[in-house]
Amino acid sequence: MSADDTSGRPGHIRLTSHPPASDAELLSIQWGAPDPLTRGPVIGTVTNRLRRNVIGSHSGAYGIYRALAVAANALPRGHRADLTDTRPTDRVGPYPQWFDPERIVSLDPFGADVAEIYAEQIAAGFDIRPTIAITQAHIDLPELREAIAAGRLVPDGRFLLDSGSARVTKIALEPVWWLPGVAQRFGVVESDLRRALFEETGGMFPELVTRSDLEVFLPPIGGQTAYIFGEPADLADTGKPLSCRVHDECNGSDVFGSDICTCRPYLTHGIEECIRSAQGGGVGLIVYCRKEGRALGEVTKFLVYNARKRQAGGDTADNYFLRTECVAGVQDMRFQELMPDVLHWLGVRRIHRLVSMSNLKYDAITSSGIEVGERVQIPDELVPADARVEIEAKMAAGYYTEGERLDLDTLSAIKGRGL
Repeated sequence: MSADDTSGRPGHIRLTSHPPASDAELLSIQWGAPDPLTRGPVIGTVTNRLRRNVIGSHSGAYGIYRALAVAANALPRGHRADLTDTRPTDRVGPYPQWFDPERIVSLDPFGADVAEIYAEQIAAGFDIRPTIAITQAHIDLPELREAIAAGRLVPDGRFLLDSGSARVTKIALEPVWWLPGVAQRFGVVESDLRRALFEETGGMFPELVTRSDLEVFLPPIGGQTAYIFGEPADLADTGKPLSCRVHDECNGSDVFGSDICTCRPYLTHGIEECIRSAQGGGVGLIVYCRKEGRALGEVTKFLVYNARKRQAGGDTADNYFLRTECVAGVQDMRFQELMPDVLHWLGVRRIHRLVSMSNLKYDAITSSGIEVGERVQIPDELVPADARVEIEAKMAAGYYTEGERLDLDTLSAIKGRGL
């Protein structure tokens, strides 16, 4: 960069691909340490690069918008967040799972309380920001009013209001990856993971391959939102019935009601189950993960839709996953291995009713040490007509269903008569 830059920045760019000359002010991270001060804060801000102790930056994919705002002079370079009165509305934990490096590798257990825990470091000039925020809200869905009208739900004034709105505790979580733990979770060598992350992002983060001393990565991806119906502390009480749905983002269905899949009907059914659980003395939990189109992205998803509809013979269950693999090279990239981390952070040890047919989600949850009682499939009457191909394909592929599993030949024979 030339020395006559008029933006107020220094006339040179400081690369971060190698350690600074002096790391005296660098606060180290000891993942899994029982004391948050010993564990150390996650510092991914760019206000002082010499004090950053992670790879990447806060806000995931939204960091790009922050860069645009700085470039357009809409955001002052080096702006520091004023965290006054931003503390959580509800406390979560700490739970023993927070200090087990095999249980949580993809989020910062202390991420909601950094303003309190690291107040001294913040006062000393370290720009430490939350990666988790907890608030209270109401959700208002037409399906809830329909459930009230049908008599499936009854307003109680506490969890479900007469208006059809439901009270929730809402938690937003940004991804914070401890790379040694992520590599172990996937059964790969950490150096191979780092190289793949570096190469597949176009070399965006050179520290992945040059800074083995930095073990924490803030990936530029979407995070998760947890919606709790009832008391958050009850999630850790195995004596309190817990209904839970872990839902992967589907913008077309979740927001706009597209009928080619069962995503929104299953999501709203899960919310209905959560409300009933809270009203019955238990608690409900929805975890919403930003993994659009099985983490393949929405463009790829729409391309697959076209391929399914235009193939010889039309849209069929036996080619449902094949069409995706032809376009994307893989059937699914959600990789549920990291998904249980948020459940462990919330203290969950037993899910009484898991509202999901996914064998991948069930296997990931149970293999992480969380018990699952009953599995709840989507009621047949909630499946849109155009989404029956999806249901048939998933059932044949091993997704959970009550009764005997049907193979593709049997499903093809009864197609058109309903399931």
